[in-house]
Amino acid sequence: MPDTPPSVPDFTQWPSFPFEGDLRVKQLDEPVPFEPPRRGEADRECTACNAPDEAYIWVGERWRVRAMDRPTGLPMVLILESRSHLDLGDLPNLLAAELGVMTVRLERAVRSLDGVARVHVNRWGDGSAHLHLWFLARPYGRLQLRGTFLSLWDSILPPISEAQWRENLAMVAAWLAEFGGRPLAEPPRIQWQAPSSFSPTSSADAAEEPEEEAASVIEAADEIPESEAAEAVSDPSVGPPASNPASNPASNPASNPASNPATNPASNPASSPSPDAVSDPAADTGDESDEQERAGTAPDEDGPTAENARPGEGAARTAQS
Repeated sequence: MPDTPPSVPDFTQWPSFPFEGDLRVKQLDEPVPFEPPRRGEADRECTACNAPDEAYIWVGERWRVRAMDRPTGLPMVLILESRSHLDLGDLPNLLAAELGVMTVRLERAVRSLDGVARVHVNRWGDGSAHLHLWFLARPYGRLQLRGTFLSLWDSILPPISEAQWRENLAMVAAWLAEFGGRPLAEPPRIQWQAPSSFSPTSSADAAEEPEEEAASVIEAADEIPESEAAEAVSDPSVGPPASNPASNPASNPASNPASNPATNPASNPASSPSPDAVSDPAADTGDESDEQERAGTAPDEDGPTAENARPGEGAARTAQS
């Protein structure tokens, strides 16, 4: 007798459930005798331990905060990680106490952003053995996004603008830096162009630019299914995770004054005066003093000069002498 498929649960009728139509429950696989190692377990490398500080928006002595590599459907998605390679149940008392403080602090920082109503804090831990907590911002007024399925909606909603995303990252990093640590996220640069360079973008040029597929909580590297993770590890073409674009000055010439000739005279020989054109300040001062002494207009050492004398002060000094 064939197994009767289980009925669809009631939560599929909730307003927050992101799908509708005919649904059926997937067949449940048989349990395995041994679970495969997570990232950071056995011989698998730890993504968090290998990530440099530049991949994060804020770093401290014992904690770091990172974001997705590009905007997603929610106003903000952040991950709090410990520097030490520890899971939640392995934290010593000091880090356990700090985890509570950092959780409250980061929740307040994200909730302070415009258009954020609530911040969902989640911990799954099935993808990585390195402690990481998720902070998901629910948009204000979007009552349909309340509850359990917010991480699913993050994959469905259109991504927010990159400028708004970078501004939000910079504000959260600055908030955390008020209590210590180092902010690495910067606000977006103003994309200014001279009027003569304005030109309409043709539809052909716009069609050539491929659209980037938005990352999301569900699709993040630390929470993908084990089968996909194994393929990514075995594929030599898969490189390390991209660093935080908001904190990489090398990729943004505008944020690196040393590489900009307009703002660094030392790197632009044409803008530096030649040795012959530079006058000797001591010589100029001496010539001016000699001329003033011969003309009888040398300034009194005890009195104000012509530049800083107040009105009427010269006349009063003449009357006293």
